[in-house]
Amino acid sequence: MYIPSHFEERRAEVLHRLVAEHSFGTLVTLGSGGLGANHLPFELDPGAGPLGTLRAHVARANPVWRDCAGEVEALAIFQGPGAYVSPSWYPAKQEHGKVVPTYNYIVVHAHGPIRVIDDPVWLKALIERLTDTHEAGRPVPWKVADAPADYIEKMLGAIVGIEIPISRLQGKWKASQNRGAADRRGVAQGLLAAGGEQAAAMAAAVMAMPDG
Repeated sequence: MYIPSHFEERRAEVLHRLVAEHSFGTLVTLGSGGLGANHLPFELDPGAGPLGTLRAHVARANPVWRDCAGEVEALAIFQGPGAYVSPSWYPAKQEHGKVVPTYNYIVVHAHGPIRVIDDPVWLKALIERLTDTHEAGRPVPWKVADAPADYIEKMLGAIVGIEIPISRLQGKWKASQNRGAADRRGVAQGLLAAGGEQAAAMAAAVMAMPDG
């Protein structure tokens, strides 16, 4: 990923927070047919290894767990908020007109080798944790134990676990850091006026950027 220095985010705790908040990622692997991509809900264990470990599961029928090239690291991509930025939002447009459209976005790339785990005990624990995370906050959270035990056993037999010890973690926070304070305020105001969760989240990211 191309990351100009002013857009680079290196703090592991910040990168981990983005992954935790936007845990539905894209897993890119190299197989016998070339590059492949799978879209999966991930669990991040930040304390497992120097940069953390990702865990997920795939359908047993999915060839990715048999066919991924062991000598090539996988890539998991986690996308945060993103929004179009109109040049009309910059006060600089009125001053000299030397402005162009752009797109702000936040993304984390996690690289590492894939480990295949075909263990029903491990898988059940993972599914329980993922379920508890996504059911949290619901009036009546669903639990894995709510389903019949023999049904869960059958479902677990249809999936395979994967684990990715993170060897390289990259973050790109493109949030108008390359603009002056007045232009950043204009971007944030324009995003808030545009409306929507993505725009609001990006407006907050823009305003959180320190003055250069």
